[in-house]
Amino acid sequence: MPVPKILILLIVITLAAWGILVYQYWQMNTLPMSQMWMPPDSVWQWQLTDFVVVYSMWAVMMAAMMLPSAIPMIKAFSKSCRQRYGNDMPFSMLFSLAYLLVWFVFSVLLTALQWQLHGLQWLSGMMANNNTFLAAGILMMAGIYQFTALKNACLQHCRSPFSFLLNSWQNGSQGAFKMGLIHGSTCVGCCWAQMLIMFAVGVMNITAMVLITLFILLEKGLPANEQLLSKVTGLLLCVWAGFLLL
Repeated sequence: MPVPKILILLIVITLAAWGILVYQYWQMNTLPMSQMWMPPDSVWQWQLTDFVVVYSMWAVMMAAMMLPSAIPMIKAFSKSCRQRYGNDMPFSMLFSLAYLLVWFVFSVLLTALQWQLHGLQWLSGMMANNNTFLAAGILMMAGIYQFTALKNACLQHCRSPFSFLLNSWQNGSQGAFKMGLIHGSTCVGCCWAQMLIMFAVGVMNITAMVLITLFILLEKGLPANEQLLSKVTGLLLCVWAGFLLL
């Protein structure tokens, strides 16, 4: 059975996004300080270009880290569209675009948060964490969130593509876009706290990006009723936060 075109496109986008992140990481660790762009350490010094650079970084990061975990849902949606319409590509593209759009909107919030953290000097010019209490607070919050009903409900949605398609199907192009928005919003509800961990470990920490991406893939790939990994991870994040405060 041939691979759906939408999956090929998403894989290309994901690889391109990771390539950009690796290149940015290489620049930060290779170029002399005089040749590097660095975010201003005062909120009043930020220019439009600074916001654009930071937003672009977060948007690329969200695409790189979240698209892999969305592939099972998009694959299931694509299959349903082929069965219903005989052609899945236009509908799958709208679904995927809407999914990414939600994460791009979330990137606006991340950009605003980073702007304020630089103003407080809780992030360095290299976007590393400068505040132990901030790091511990983020890790503790992310750990506690793993135990909440909202996290579990969003995770159940992400683990059950066919259940979502069965119960939330909407016909046509507009329906595909709306379904993508719903899935993207639920995905943000599942993973927003994990994204904030980047502020605790360093915004451009490529190792953390890879580990968080792999964890999200593993967490969403487990059976719908499996909660052990989420709970153990939540506990470990809380313990990590405690060690930082010692």
